Amino acid sequence: MPSYKAPLEDVGFLLNDVFQFDRYNNLPGFADASADVREAILGEAAKLSEEVLQPLNRVGDLEGCKRNDDGSVTTPKGFKEAYKQVAEGGWLGLSAPSEYGGQGLPVTLSQTVAEFQISANMAFSMYGGLTMGATAALIVHGKSEQKSMFLPKMVAGEWTGTMNLTEPHCGTDLGLLRTKAAPQPDGSYKISGTKIFISAGEHDLADNIIHLVLARIEGAPAGIKGVSLFVVPKILVNADGSLGARNGVMCGSIEHKMGIHGNSTCVMNYDGATGWLIGEENKGMQGMFVMMNEARLGVAVQGLAQSEVAYQNAVAYAKDRLQGRSLTGPKSPDKPADSIMVHPDVRRTLLTIRAFNEAARAMVVWTALKSDVAHRSDDPKERQAADDHMGLMTPVLKGVLTDGGFANAVSAQQMFGGHGYIAEWGMEQFVRDARIAMIYEGANGIQALDLVGRKLPRDGGRAAMAFFGEVAAFAKEHGGDEAMKPYLDPLSNALGHLQQATMWLMNNAMMKPDNAGAGATDYMQLFGLTAFAYMWAKMAKVAQDKIATDGATPYLTTKLVTGRFFMERMLPETALHLARIQTGSATTMELPAEAF
Repeated sequence: MPSYKAPLEDVGFLLNDVFQFDRYNNLPGFADASADVREAILGEAAKLSEEVLQPLNRVGDLEGCKRNDDGSVTTPKGFKEAYKQVAEGGWLGLSAPSEYGGQGLPVTLSQTVAEFQISANMAFSMYGGLTMGATAALIVHGKSEQKSMFLPKMVAGEWTGTMNLTEPHCGTDLGLLRTKAAPQPDGSYKISGTKIFISAGEHDLADNIIHLVLARIEGAPAGIKGVSLFVVPKILVNADGSLGARNGVMCGSIEHKMGIHGNSTCVMNYDGATGWLIGEENKGMQGMFVMMNEARLGVAVQGLAQSEVAYQNAVAYAKDRLQGRSLTGPKSPDKPADSIMVHPDVRRTLLTIRAFNEAARAMVVWTALKSDVAHRSDDPKERQAADDHMGLMTPVLKGVLTDGGFANAVSAQQMFGGHGYIAEWGMEQFVRDARIAMIYEGANGIQALDLVGRKLPRDGGRAAMAFFGEVAAFAKEHGGDEAMKPYLDPLSNALGHLQQATMWLMNNAMMKPDNAGAGATDYMQLFGLTAFAYMWAKMAKVAQDKIATDGATPYLTTKLVTGRFFMERMLPETALHLARIQTGSATTMELPAEAF
């Protein structure tokens, strides 16, 4: 059976040393999250994830969710009790505003807690994760009466939330959606249509489910400019806050899918369901983008989290598995064979996953801190710079972390040989669960196009230029430190490749947009590798300084070696991505469709 231990030491290193969490104490909520409080919160989150959620992961995979004859859905055994613990523990409201019953702590903490829960049980974690995304959209765009009616219950976990975008005939192109909203004399709307792939659309974990639904008001303009956002509760809420009649929304079926069986992915049928407009008419995407951006960062963490748990189990197996002898002679002559940890290719595989995980975790913490600054700082320039960073990095994080998370789950499975293909070892579930993260909340090809087509040129390239400048300044500041050369020279080289790729796209994509489309995925991966290299250089500098001050520890020396491995064995791929980008789109687009 698989196991999981939350990476508390690595998280502590990032929060306390690399990003110096306490430097942000001028922002609301940070002073309340002192080092002692953080340690206590993360320790309890680790215990909940390891002892309550992880044992249910295989249960949820085997049992799945069951739709009953009345349209209700029963979640796997143990999920309801576990959800009650999560809700009563206040985990869903960790970073929610205190005015709605939340604790008001930094988002950076809740993102870290999310990694633990996703590693332990990805399908289960989605019920709460979607609720937090719906909460964020209501906070920003909801009317005051909507906030007071729905948010306290959602923050408390008594009610959950969903996002309803996709329809049978449209996924990414939401301008094609057909769900209708008919205005009513009392200011409400009657919502009719069908939505598919709705995660946590129906379940038995909470008393009510608050659906956020995209629909088109009768007579609205065609395309995306005519889409509005509505809040549609499963059960209508009376004026005094009590639950009333059942609304006209029903789970038509549960999707049969590759993984995350413990989460109820539903076809939702809206048959004249009562809903209320969120924000302005025909501007529904503004509200939905708040939720989608939250969700995309959450999905990025899913990629990291599945990679982490798969890595942990692969390492444990590799240490125990006896197979063959070391190429340099037996390392365990008293045993019939050496453990497979002696083999260079096994170590290459495991170090590749580890180097990815630690850089990805640093990038998540870095970006989560930017989110806190964007939402909590009273300095307009700070908020703008942080918002620029979020906009630029969201597609990079979502695409690169989920691509890598799936690839790493497959590589970790490979460590088990034939046992990795057998269900009870758990590795094939990690592979299946990780695969969806590359698809939903905007498939990764769409993320790459978003990066190249929208985020890169936005505001004259201001966000990208800020990133280039920050990395170059770091390399220059520490350039005289001989011990940093193994990290800074590769970082500067990668930054050069990224800048060349950016310039090539600027010069070649305007006249021929297919050049941008053909190079988008390589550009996204190149950007991610460069950002990872920057994270590794920052971590290496802090590790070296701590060793110089306090002496070496196994954690710090391992950190430095892992960072050098990344620079030597993984970062050279930036040259490959640059070469691909610079070939343009000619051969990609040359064949007629009939030739395929």
